[in-house]
Amino acid sequence: MSFLISDAMAAGAAGAPPGGADFMPLLFLIGTFVVMYLFMIRPQVKRQKEHRRMVEGLNKGDEIQTMGGLVGRITEVGENFIKVEIADGIVVPIRRAAVEAVLPKGSIKEM
Repeated sequence: MSFLISDAMAAGAAGAPPGGADFMPLLFLIGTFVVMYLFMIRPQVKRQKEHRRMVEGLNKGDEIQTMGGLVGRITEVGENFIKVEIADGIVVPIRRAAVEAVLPKGSIKEM
């Protein structure tokens, strides 16, 4: 009977690849992180850099749209806040980071 057990153990050892399957889960994990970086993290960092450059480049007279949907013309630029004229004589303070887009000149008149 002992001769059957040794044959079964030898057959199991011969059927397994020699050390090839040990690093496959690690390779899958690394591949998953690479895909996440390329498709999720890298584009988000790029958008953040573009937004930061746009916010730093705001000037008096620029026409902007905020994340809340307000559209207006910048009347005063401060370090953290800007003052935006949203209608004739109506000026509201808005955080610089809340600016979503700088609109082309004359966009407000077309609305």
